[in-house]
Amino acid sequence: MPKMPDTPIKPQHKISFKSTLAIGSLFTGGKASITPDEQHLITTIGEDIDVTDIQNGKILFRLNGDTEIITTFIITPNGKYLISSSRSLTVKTWDLKTGKCMRSFKAHEAPVIVMDVDESSTLVATGSADSTIKIWDIERGYCTHNFRGHGGIISSLKFWKDDSKWMLISGADDCNIRIWDLSKRNCVAVLKSHVSIIRGLGVSNDGKYLISGSRDKVVNLWDLNKNKLIKTFPIYETIETIGILNPDTFISEIENSIGRELFYTGGDNGIIRIWDLQSGKLVKAQDPEKNAKYGISDIIYLRKSNCLVAITTDQNILFYNISSGLKRIKQIVGHNDEIIDLVYVGPTESHLAIATNTEQIRLFNIDSFDNNIIYGHKDIVICLAKSFDGKFLISGSKDNTARLWKINVESYEAEERIKGSGICVGHTEAIGAVALPNKSLKFCITGSQDRTVKYWDLSQADLSKCEEEYRPKALYTHQAHEKDINSISISSNDKMFATGSQDKTIKIWSVSDGKLLGTCTGHKRGVWCVQFSPVDYTIVSSSGDKTIKIWSTNDFSCLKTFEGHTNTVLRVSFITSGLQLISSGSDGLIKLWNCKSNECVTTLDNHTEKIWALTIRKDENFVASGGGDSLINLWQDCTIEEMEARVKEEEELILKEQDLSNYLLKKDYKNAIMLAISLNQPFRLLNLFTEVLNNRAEGDKSITGSESIDNIIATLSKENLEQVLKYIRDWNTNAKNYRTSQTILHAIVKSFSSQDLLEINGIKDILDGILSYTERHYQRLDRLITDSYIVDYSLHSMDLLGPLEQNFMEED
Repeated sequence: MPKMPDTPIKPQHKISFKSTLAIGSLFTGGKASITPDEQHLITTIGEDIDVTDIQNGKILFRLNGDTEIITTFIITPNGKYLISSSRSLTVKTWDLKTGKCMRSFKAHEAPVIVMDVDESSTLVATGSADSTIKIWDIERGYCTHNFRGHGGIISSLKFWKDDSKWMLISGADDCNIRIWDLSKRNCVAVLKSHVSIIRGLGVSNDGKYLISGSRDKVVNLWDLNKNKLIKTFPIYETIETIGILNPDTFISEIENSIGRELFYTGGDNGIIRIWDLQSGKLVKAQDPEKNAKYGISDIIYLRKSNCLVAITTDQNILFYNISSGLKRIKQIVGHNDEIIDLVYVGPTESHLAIATNTEQIRLFNIDSFDNNIIYGHKDIVICLAKSFDGKFLISGSKDNTARLWKINVESYEAEERIKGSGICVGHTEAIGAVALPNKSLKFCITGSQDRTVKYWDLSQADLSKCEEEYRPKALYTHQAHEKDINSISISSNDKMFATGSQDKTIKIWSVSDGKLLGTCTGHKRGVWCVQFSPVDYTIVSSSGDKTIKIWSTNDFSCLKTFEGHTNTVLRVSFITSGLQLISSGSDGLIKLWNCKSNECVTTLDNHTEKIWALTIRKDENFVASGGGDSLINLWQDCTIEEMEARVKEEEELILKEQDLSNYLLKKDYKNAIMLAISLNQPFRLLNLFTEVLNNRAEGDKSITGSESIDNIIATLSKENLEQVLKYIRDWNTNAKNYRTSQTILHAIVKSFSSQDLLEINGIKDILDGILSYTERHYQRLDRLITDSYIVDYSLHSMDLLGPLEQNFMEED
């Protein structure tokens, strides 16, 4: 017998997604540091401080501030405490193991700008905008020294201790350096040479020399024994940070690096440089990032791993290995700014490529706390698209170019994970839309604010060689629209492409020659997104008119319109083999739609601003979204889990219903009452109480008609008591049930004190609801009693009339 062909499996409609990961800001500027064990990253987030695991990116705890911006903080060398200060003038000492505030006090009359802790983790020095320096005992919390003498804001501090001296060195914006003797409690030297604010201080490993870096673009070398200037090294950049390396530091490519006194600098050029302390010659500089525009605000020296960590002015944290010649080995994105676009990349789609309102592209590993920052564009990146296999990426920018990138996410070397493979040059304005084909990598299509689309030939290029300056040729260019082009989509067979524009139209073109096949008109505002169906001859579009429309590619007519977003719909995509749509809008919502019924199945809400970016993984188990709130959300399809949970819940409900019936039959009132409350079945509970009350045994003195029910009510938990009181409030609204509700209320009042009842959430509103109807019931009973007197009077009158009538009858 021949084998029957397998019937196609109908795709399971999706009904629910849950947010599994939210990638937000780790660092919003200010101070950042790493614990001495190099396990935790500590960063300022406005008025708070986050402690993050440096390996997996999980926030361990947040040190909550006092609503004022954190000005600075420092970690003790033993890693036990963190001392922070804010604009509220409060200095706090935190236990880094528990995240608890151990001590809080006001230190200065103006905010603390800089701090330093001595090597024994005993003392902390605070330098303030009030021109004073104070030294505090960390454990006991009292001030040990108070130094005055600077004529401006304190900008740098450095403890220095040797066998005979214990000093504090300070720098300020009065351009002076002062050396304070902690034993004598006075200033022993004033060093003058700089002509700008002092930004960094360092003492050589042998304790003989002091180096100072300033915004006057020079480093001064001082003799600490004579307190005199020895040399001045021109650095040719505004210095923001400076420090001394260990004498055993090894640097590849540099002869005799071990044993030499070396120092590092960082500043507005955004480059870490290492210098020889004696000669002032440049020993090594990191390779500059292409088209990078950031500066360095601070450098953290990690002695264990022999790394220098640059804190950049664009809120990124870059790790450079000293031994390998300042090679970048790790990047942590502190703040993503506004998320404009994102796509899944890599063979297994394990990474996200993100455009973030900067000239950089961020490559984020979803499974680990690892990022790559890709430099290349000269202006903000607006759009991204990936190849069919996820190994290539194309980006469009405001620099009027589109760049091709080869992606190898499995490479150990960070520099090899994404490399430039070509640049498309020809548009005269910003490129707002890019697209790559679905079956090959023979061409790409770009759309620009210059209203043209260009077809770029990639068939002759060897993209595997990663020639960054390779320039493919544009085989044709067409004036496509009357306004900016916002979106381009290529059909699944690579024969057609569609463009959406601010001129309210969607146009469909032939890929081979760029011939216009048809125009879809009907939107009342600009079109933000278009996409071909993966199975049908249709396309979907989203618009500023708050609608989503499905169009036929045969006659270009509108087939369906979806309404539900309250603002511009920015992104839309087919999902579930074209049976459903998923969309995002300026209202901060993501909506899932059924194409057949035009129904919105579910709404996902975890953004607070416009959702510019929306992408779906190939297996459709995950959706990623990003918006103006700088937040990236990963949504996981939980349809199957939810359906299984619903079935299980229904089965458990049926079993509980049966148990409840059995308890009622057995007159097991305790279990019946508790189960009725847990099942939220007030009607069944009302019937139970009413039946017991109506069947009260003769001589029974209980309140409810059963001594056991009185005892059950007296032992109700606070949560169950609250629920029963709410039931009573609802029962009491019906005159038929007032007797039962008032009886149960009587039992509760007898069993619980007024203090117990006051502890119930919302007790005032519950009692108000009961009281209003109880007054009505008493008024009704009062009227009945009054009416009953009339009946008594009538009956009594009838009794009096009886003998008179009899007498009349006898006389007759």
